Amino acid sequence: MIPLSFYLILGAILFSIGVAGFFFKRDIISIFISIELMLNAVNLTFVAFSHFWHQAAGNIFVFFVMVVAAAEAAVGLAIIIAVVRNRQTLNADKMDLMKL
Repeated sequence: MIPLSFYLILGAILFSIGVAGFFFKRDIISIFISIELMLNAVNLTFVAFSHFWHQAAGNIFVFFVMVVAAAEAAVGLAIIIAVVRNRQTLNADKMDLMKL
């Protein structure tokens, strides 16, 4: 049996990697992947606590987070495609203007 602390440490490491990628990467795709990594780290902690306390509430939260992540992926990828078509770049630093 793996202790709960191992799952929480792994979730914290994954979340930290996601935060670091979000702040230090300049590529839109890398930022998008970092956000997904943070959502998956939260899902891991929800499942770990749900298993530890023998309750289904954590699994239900994971389902809702996955639904939000799927919607975010669909809308986010559509926005990324629109930006790349108009700006011809994936660099987030070049996206400072609202007008096309």
